[in-house]
Amino acid sequence: MTIAGAVPSPRGILQRLFSTFANGWPGAGLLIQRVFTGIALLHNGIVQLEAPRAGLMIPETTGAVLGVFILAGLWTPLVGALVIPVELWIVFAGGSDIWMSLMLTVFGGTLAMIGPGAWSIDARLFGRKYIGS
Repeated sequence: MTIAGAVPSPRGILQRLFSTFANGWPGAGLLIQRVFTGIALLHNGIVQLEAPRAGLMIPETTGAVLGVFILAGLWTPLVGALVIPVELWIVFAGGSDIWMSLMLTVFGGTLAMIGPGAWSIDARLFGRKYIGS
């Protein structure tokens, strides 16, 4: 029963986004994509901290924080969607490696659309629970 005007729980919202979390080979592929994307975002943020460039500190640091969430597979649809404007900000601000930022934009978008996979915190928090009898 649904009460009019009631706010759905965040658990129900993420479950509706993904009917299942990919397991097996597709899940392994998503894990590899998440690890690569998260490490690349972290690397770019660390490089920015070591050799600061004007106008790129905020987006690169934000990207590094988003990279940690992607590595863990936590709030992946939201974080993947946030990677897109952050990396485009870096491209238009004149970042040193435009192609890497464009690639991370695409990877962030695909993770937002496909989801984190079965090997993620999202799957543990929001995945289907099986009740044995």
